[in-house]
Amino acid sequence: MAKMRTTQTKHRTKSGAEITPKVADALADEAERGYELSKARRRRVGRPSLGERGASRRVSFRTTRDLYQAAQRRAKKEGRTLSDLARDAVAQYVKS
Repeated sequence: MAKMRTTQTKHRTKSGAEITPKVADALADEAERGYELSKARRRRVGRPSLGERGASRRVSFRTTRDLYQAAQRRAKKEGRTLSDLARDAVAQYVKS
């Protein structure tokens, strides 16, 4: 059975849970028993598409600090993300 060496560094999972020596030993035991990969689920990588036709396109641009901060404040006030605010602003602009 593989054992985790104790170090000063605290290791954490992606979700932030600490991987203690006891947890590491349990994971190592599970790995040594083997995994039934035919039952494994593939995880979707990345964010879900915004449209109906596959991947959403990314738009990136630079702005002034003042405009960025004002947009952040507006998005927060409306309970929206900055991305949602920007998508809406671009959509309104191209419709006019």
